Amino acid sequence: MGARGAPALLLLCVAAAGATENASTTRGCGLGLLPQYVSLCDLDSVWGIVVEAAAGAGALITLLLLLILLVRLPFITEPEKREPLGLHFLFLLGTLGLFGLSFAFVIREGEAVCAARRFLWGVLFALCFACLAAQAWRVRALGRRGRGPPGPQLLGAALGLTLVQVVIAAEWLVLTVLRAARPACAYEPADFALALGYALALLAAALALALRALCGGAGRWRRRAAGLLLTAVLAALVWAAWLAMYLYGNARLRPSGAWRDPSQAVALVASGWVFVLCHAVPEVRCALLPAPRRPAPDLFAAPPRAREPAPEEDVPPCLDNKAFALEEPGAALRTAGFRNSSLGSRPSAPFRSNVYQPTEMAVVLNGGTIPTAPPSYTGRHLW
Repeated sequence: MGARGAPALLLLCVAAAGATENASTTRGCGLGLLPQYVSLCDLDSVWGIVVEAAAGAGALITLLLLLILLVRLPFITEPEKREPLGLHFLFLLGTLGLFGLSFAFVIREGEAVCAARRFLWGVLFALCFACLAAQAWRVRALGRRGRGPPGPQLLGAALGLTLVQVVIAAEWLVLTVLRAARPACAYEPADFALALGYALALLAAALALALRALCGGAGRWRRRAAGLLLTAVLAALVWAAWLAMYLYGNARLRPSGAWRDPSQAVALVASGWVFVLCHAVPEVRCALLPAPRRPAPDLFAAPPRAREPAPEEDVPPCLDNKAFALEEPGAALRTAGFRNSSLGSRPSAPFRSNVYQPTEMAVVLNGGTIPTAPPSYTGRHLW
């Protein structure tokens, strides 16, 4: 029994030692976890857990925004809000892809993992930047002409701009992996940064279009352009910090390149949160807000007052003759006094008219002829 149980006891000791070693090196992970996924739960490398939590929360919020848009899609009837919905869906999908790609930089490198990193990084960022540029183009057109490009045109422009980066990334993989027969993980940081030059050009285009929309817009379109400009500026700052750390900082702080994957994962998560908070949430909110109601007309309101005639319009043209013009009392008195004094008589105290003016009824009763003044007529006051 002792001879037969010795090998079994030795195997148990080896297994226990391996388990103890695994438990000591991967504190916080289970014993059956594959080594390439250890960074997802290893308490000794806290950055992986933090990045995983931030990426998971961002992905959950992005999925919630997508679900809200899908549910509310039949109730959005205004053409102004319905046209950019395809662009919003595409932008949210690109942001969700950024959060998902951050997990590829947390797990350990492999051929498939490195190929996905190299291909999807530029494509997902190009998709988000193309959507920002198309949205800035739309806001600029609405601010200047009051009418933006149609929804299919916006969607086609964003997809066409993204397709260029797809071709660039695929060609880079084919030339460096298949033809050169090199591992997918064997690439220099400078080569990776150069392959993202087109994505940086799209970011610069989004910045320029957002700035032009801000300068030429008016009202609420200027506020939308300010939000787009803020998103592009923050994304540019994240990229500047990541490139500085990726190309120069990692080599000086850790010559072995141990900080290369954490810096890339943090850049992905930070960019995703910038896109969600600064662009996706405000755009979804604007799409879901009801249209402003016009106030009902007040039926009991007083009609608008007619325009008062100008001073030169007070007297009709037919009464423009000085003989029929009405003068103010002081002027009438002065005129009457001048006439009476010219005739040699004194001016009367109250100005009276010495001309008899019969009424229409008197003319009718007199048979159509103008009657003479009665004997008792002494004149009639004009005022």
